[in-house]
Order: sequence, then C-alpha cells, then structure tokens
Amino acid sequence: MTSLRSILQAFLLLLGMTSAAAAGPYEDALPKFAADSYADTEAAIGAVAGSGHGQSLSLVEALRDGRLMVAAGQVYIRDPAGKFLDAGTGQSVEPPAGAKPVRVNNRIRRAIEAALGSMTLLSPDAAVRLDAARAVFRSRDAAALPALEKAIAQESDTGLRNALESARAAIVLSKPDASSSQKLAAIENLHVRGDQDALALLSSLPPGTSADVSGAAAKAAEGIRSRLALWSSVQNVWYGISLGSVLLLAAIGLSITFGTMGVINMAHGEMVMIGAYTTFLVQELIRTHAPGLFGASLFIALPLAFLVAGLIGILIERTVIRFLYGRPLETLLATWGISLILQQGVRTIFGPTNREVGTPAWMSGALELGGLSLTYNRIAIVVFAFAVFTTLLLVLRYTSLGLYVRAVTQNRRMAGSMGIRTNRIDALAFGLGSGVAGIAGVALSQIDNVSPNLGQGYIIDSFMVVVFGGVGNLWGTLVGAMTLGVANKLLEPYAGAVLGKIVLLVAIILFIQRRPRGLFALKGRAVEA
Repeated sequence: MTSLRSILQAFLLLLGMTSAAAAGPYEDALPKFAADSYADTEAAIGAVAGSGHGQSLSLVEALRDGRLMVAAGQVYIRDPAGKFLDAGTGQSVEPPAGAKPVRVNNRIRRAIEAALGSMTLLSPDAAVRLDAARAVFRSRDAAALPALEKAIAQESDTGLRNALESARAAIVLSKPDASSSQKLAAIENLHVRGDQDALALLSSLPPGTSADVSGAAAKAAEGIRSRLALWSSVQNVWYGISLGSVLLLAAIGLSITFGTMGVINMAHGEMVMIGAYTTFLVQELIRTHAPGLFGASLFIALPLAFLVAGLIGILIERTVIRFLYGRPLETLLATWGISLILQQGVRTIFGPTNREVGTPAWMSGALELGGLSLTYNRIAIVVFAFAVFTTLLLVLRYTSLGLYVRAVTQNRRMAGSMGIRTNRIDALAFGLGSGVAGIAGVALSQIDNVSPNLGQGYIIDSFMVVVFGGVGNLWGTLVGAMTLGVANKLLEPYAGAVLGKIVLLVAIILFIQRRPRGLFALKGRAVEA
C-alpha cells in the first residue's frame, strides 16, 4: 500500500513538472493582466509579444480594442461578435459573471502599439508590414529590435525596407547604450528621411548624448528644416495654382458676360450655386436608382449643370437685363435682387443647411511627391479648369458664335450694322457665361460646402480677377486668376488669410489706377473710344 502511494505521488510530481515545463512566457504573462496594475500589464504585453504564441496577436488586439476581459483572476478574449474565448487556449467558454475589461492608459497604449508593430513586422501583407514599421518608429520600443532586424534582412521592397530602417534608426537613437557609430548611422538615415517626425527625433536626443552625436544631429536637423521650408514653399505654390484654378472657373463665365455686354452681374455666383445643386440632385438620383453609376456622377452632372444654369441665365437676360443696358447702376441693383431671389428659392426647396455631395473613388486620396502632397480632387479641378479654358478659347476663336461675340465686344454698333443680331448674341453670351458658371459649381461641389451661400464666396474674387486681367479677355482672366491665387497663398503664411487678401485688394486698386483696362486690354474702335 505504501509503495502504491509512493508511485502515485511520483506520478503526480512528474505530471506537475511536465505541466510546468509546458507553460511558456505567454501562459506566465496571463495572470499579470488580472493584477490590475499598469506596470504588470505593460510587462505582460512585452512577454506576450515576444512569446511567439498563436494567441498573442489576438490578445493584444483585444486589449487595444477594450475586449480583453478579466473575471475571478482568469483572462478572456471577447470577440467582436460578443463570444468569450479562454485567452490561454482560445476555446469558447460561457460568459463569466462580473467580467471587466483590462484597464489601459497612455503608457499601455504605447506599449500595445509597439507590440502590434513587432508582431506584424513579418506579415505576408505588405500594407500590414508598413503599418507595423510606422508603429515601431513612433513607439521606439527596443524590444522590437530583434524582429525588426529579421524583417529588414528578408525585405525585398525598397520602400518598405526604408521604413523598417527608419524604425531601427529611431530605436537606436533612443537607446542610451548604443554606440556613437550606430547613432551616427541612425542620424544619417533620419536625415535622408527628412520629414517632421525625423526632425522631432533629431531635436530631442536623450540626456548624456556625446558631443559628436549632438553636433551631427543638429547639422542634420538644420538640413531637414531647410528642405522642409523649400517643400513648404513648393506646396504653397501648388495651393496657389489650385486656388487660381477655382478662381478661373468662377470668373471665366463672368469675363464673357461682363466683356460682351458690360453688365455687372451680381447673380453670377448663384449660377455657380445652381450648378452645385444640380450635382447634388444627380447624385441623389443615382444613389436611389443606379448606385453603380456613382463613379460617373460628375460626368453626368456637367452637361446638365451647363444647360440648367445657361437656360436660367438666358431667362434672366431676356426678362430683366435687356431693359437695363447702358445703365450699370440699375443693372447691378437688379442682378443683386435676382441673386437674393435665387438664394431664397434654393433655401425654400432644399433648406438652409449644407447638402452632401460625394466624391467618387477615383478622386479620393493623394499623390505624394517628396514632401509635396497633391490630392486627386484638386488635381482633377486644375485639369478641368484648364480644359474649360481651352474649350472656351476654341469656341470663341473658331465658331460663328465666337466670331459674333468678339465682334459685338469690340464694336457693338458696327456689328449691328453688319447684320449681326446683337440682342440675340447678348442672350447667347449671357447663357454661355452662366452655363460655364454652372459647370464651375460641379467642380466646386467637391471642395466646398453646397449651400445657398456658395456663390457669395466667389463673386468678389471673380470681379477682381476679371478687372485685373482685362475685361472680356480670356487670357487675362487666366493670368489674373493664377497670379491672385499664387500671391494669396504665398502671402498667407506671413500676413494671414484676411490681411493677405486686403494687401492683394490694395495692390489691385493701385494697379488699376495705372492700367484701368487691366493686364490685357481688348482692342477695337468702340473699346478704344
């Protein structure tokens, strides 16, 4: 009996030793999550991340999302569907009573980010590896260095390798025990990277850094600042071109009507608004009846916006403006009243709040060129503005309508005496200018709020562009729009948005004093008289 008891005890001891041997870093770390201590939680995260256990990634992701639960000293993972899994085995269990999520703070969140980065550095998905490299760069967790070195050794993609090497440089530069040669190599890597994150790292070296490392970091930081300043100037020029293309779209139709008829059309901005609301209606119909066509919604809206705004423009000219030619003050007041009527009509139909106009997938995202970020919607608007400009130029140059418009613009009486029906040309020119404003509204719906006040934000700038460039001259409108757009964006960093616009307005007033007809004055007997 005694020998049987001894054998049983030996068997139980052997079983306990086997179980203890089977338990690894992952299993040992689990109780620390139940200790309700931030220090224990942080240590447990590091142990889990380095354990290589199959449940490691799921556990850290659950902790990040607030789904790592503790009940009666046991740790559970609650999946997105609400099921409870044993954190150690991954087996489904009954929901435990009184389960509470593991507490986290900012320090724990940084540890989670670092752990996720180190665990996904070797993922087969390139996008996941890139996100992991960025996470390690931000966290600068030295525990991720072995996984990082392994990932660098087997990475074949140049861009990903650069991201991984930048993450390693960030860790090395933050390690007090790294050698000077390692830190100098890290500084060179960050200098090549050359962004704001690299500059922040180089500007905040840990205390006790050697003089040679500090000097190299300061020199690299100065180089990055100079490079970023250059890229910032180039970016501002791009913003200016983008703004100039918007001003060109808003002003080019006004240039036709103002140049042909001398009408100060204060309702021109409302034509832009009508084009934007036409785009909204087109997208609403597509969402309801043909969702698959949403990517082509802007192409469908363009001709419709041109027709709707153009017909409204012809109606305004035939019913109001034709009786006010040669009376600029009355024309200004009448068109201002029309603009108020159109705004109130849109408020009555669509309401006073902004309307959502979606951006097609092909216009989403940005193109990164060095330190320059070019959003696809802005690129599309710049290209579209120049396409509209070129089309109008060809219409005015090579069509009979364009010939008649140019004739009426240069000498109305002579054109009438040659048999040109000037009243009809006035209506068509006004409709053309209004239609162009309508398609400008299609473009502006992608970068501005679609509301009854949309056009009011562009009417003054449009008149500035037309007067500065030369009334009735499309090339003058182009040069004026681009000049004002770029100058405005280059002044903003120094003078601010409001003061910069005031400076430009004063400069235009002074310019008009010397050249009343603008940059490119039209030539003709009536114009020069």
